[in-house]
Amino acid sequence: MNPVNGLHHITAVAADPQRNLDFYAGVLGLRLVKKTVNQDDPFTYHLYYGDALGRPGTAMTFFPFPGVPAGQPGRGQPLETRFAVPVAALDDWRARLASAGVAVEQASAATGAPMVRFRDPDGLPLALMGQSEAGIEPGMAIRGFAGMTLSSHRPEATARVLTELLGYTEAQADDEGRVFHSADGGPGDQLHLLHDVAPGQPGYGTVHHVAFRVPDRPALLEMVERVQATRMPCSGEVDRFYFRSVYFREPGGMLFEIATDDPGFTVDEPAESLGEALKLTEAHESMREAIELQLPPLSSP
Repeated sequence: MNPVNGLHHITAVAADPQRNLDFYAGVLGLRLVKKTVNQDDPFTYHLYYGDALGRPGTAMTFFPFPGVPAGQPGRGQPLETRFAVPVAALDDWRARLASAGVAVEQASAATGAPMVRFRDPDGLPLALMGQSEAGIEPGMAIRGFAGMTLSSHRPEATARVLTELLGYTEAQADDEGRVFHSADGGPGDQLHLLHDVAPGQPGYGTVHHVAFRVPDRPALLEMVERVQATRMPCSGEVDRFYFRSVYFREPGGMLFEIATDDPGFTVDEPAESLGEALKLTEAHESMREAIELQLPPLSSP
């Protein structure tokens, strides 16, 4: 049985950390659950947003790189991140986004679900997908991911990665592309692999990578072996402190990650104060003074 169980987190590139915080916490109402640094570039923030605990399947994360050029979402990249909201809340969301000066577009997903499309301040494509399935409580709050769109330089090869390696099932096809559902069959992980998308350009306003979830390290090690057997470029096991991961570049050009559900964001601070203090791993703690001097201060919206 494949241990992959849908989306874990999605990481994108931003231009300005304060503007990013104002939008995702202030406008979208997500909780900043971890304020830390990019472990590969510790003088840059890594900001994590999500539900009250930043649980897997809710975590949207950003590398804010001041000075990075604007990107262009397109072929060879993950494209539109979709969040799940109660279907009855879509009108309220349209009004909320409009009051914040965000242009919105009414649309429908390939499955027929109603959506509100918009972009964040950096131009990153986003959507709120209305859901009425069990588990979507009343109210406006974002419940987690509803899925995302992908575009590949080699769509057939990418489809094989989704189905044969990651355990997704192809559910339907339409004029725009092919829809895949995660193994658990839930509404939160509909991947829409699109046809006929112009080439993309990395930079702010684009997705850096998509992470898929497994429960624990034994499951991750199983997936490391499976990834290595495909001979795709692969990182091997990486310890990200809040989870363990393996990264690989799939044949269509996208960077995918597989990450563990444990230990989670409460491993180094209590749930009630998540995201308030700058948290550093042991490897970077000795650099704290220099790091804090380099990072711009952030204020909660």
